[in-house]
Amino acid sequence: MSTGTRMSQPTSGGAFPVQRIRDDFPVLNQRVNGQPLVYLDNASTAQKPRVVIDTLSRYYAEDNANIHRAIHTLAERATQAYERTRSKVREFINAADSREIIFVRGTTEGINLAAQSYARSVLTEGDEIIVSAMEHHSNIVPWQLVCQQVGARLRVIPVDDDGELLVDEYRRLLSERTKLVALAHVSNVLGTINPVKQMIEMAHSHGAPVLLDGAQAVPHLRVDVRDLDCDFYAFSSHKLYGPTGVGALYGKADLLEEMPPYQGGGEMIASVTFEKTQYNVLPYKFEAGTPNIAGVVGLGAAIDYVQQVGLSAAGGYEHELLDYATGVLAAIPGLQIIGTAREKASVISFVIDGIHAHDLGTILDQHGVAIRAGHHCAMPLMQRFGVPATARASFAFYNTREEVDALARAVDAAIEVFG
Repeated sequence: MSTGTRMSQPTSGGAFPVQRIRDDFPVLNQRVNGQPLVYLDNASTAQKPRVVIDTLSRYYAEDNANIHRAIHTLAERATQAYERTRSKVREFINAADSREIIFVRGTTEGINLAAQSYARSVLTEGDEIIVSAMEHHSNIVPWQLVCQQVGARLRVIPVDDDGELLVDEYRRLLSERTKLVALAHVSNVLGTINPVKQMIEMAHSHGAPVLLDGAQAVPHLRVDVRDLDCDFYAFSSHKLYGPTGVGALYGKADLLEEMPPYQGGGEMIASVTFEKTQYNVLPYKFEAGTPNIAGVVGLGAAIDYVQQVGLSAAGGYEHELLDYATGVLAAIPGLQIIGTAREKASVISFVIDGIHAHDLGTILDQHGVAIRAGHHCAMPLMQRFGVPATARASFAFYNTREEVDALARAVDAAIEVFG
């Protein structure tokens, strides 16, 4: 066993108050299978601080009403809380106008909205959409559907052995046929932080707009959509310590104004007759029906919490944790890390000789360690690296070095079982 050489380091990460932050997350204070919970599946969904949980409870207990419709006090309070979150999202990603923020169920729905409302209305036969080999299925399948609908073609940027996009190959793919580029800001499997600002500039030089899948970026990086100059940006609440079932799509106002509605129903209309419907103004023409009001209000609380913690301080601490975990795991005989890009967020995917990722995940769970095992909704990337699945440990700012050591001990135990 290799654990005898490992020494736990201080959990504070310098001045970062990780223990105080852990106290804000009630779910962490439990035992799983008789062991203290070590939650390392944050890239799938992050845990929720008590302030988010309390905000959801308070909304339902005090303010529950439909929004934008009634004039009674509860409806006004609910509407104000909902629209305050829109302003918070605008500020959080530095959009120019709150009209550019559309609430959706999550990153997946945001990408599908852009695909069916924007891409389907502008693409014709022979046009091309560029994606990368490291995309989540949510940033592949919607574009495949559009291509099938209009006769367009999907082109793919390859990935090297380190898990970095081959930018020179991307440059060769760009042409007058390129009508849209859709990229992960951060890979959910590899943790690679892609050079998206450079790639956006390259796409724009060919007149192609760019959509960024920001699901894995917003919890770890400061995102400025105006500095990036992206045309669309989608992210989910639940990876940002907020509720599930809600997210946001940013789009430049001039594009959104020209796009047809994605869904029809209440709230997205200005007037309806049996002969003709006039659509509502931005952003409401894309928000048909009663939304996840409580989820949006909870997202606002999550953004407030993350801003209070400070993304810069949290990101620095997570980077230290990633470096530590990389060294600890790389020292385990038979373990191979998949994805060693120079710029990474706090994700480590790995395989172990002779152990399927699902079996490894099962044994780790017996030790109270929660990771993700599988293809991570990125089957083409698994094929690229020649593996059926990986184990993935993904870190948040409430994780500690002691938890990394617990992960390593559980991995050692699994190796003993299968060795």
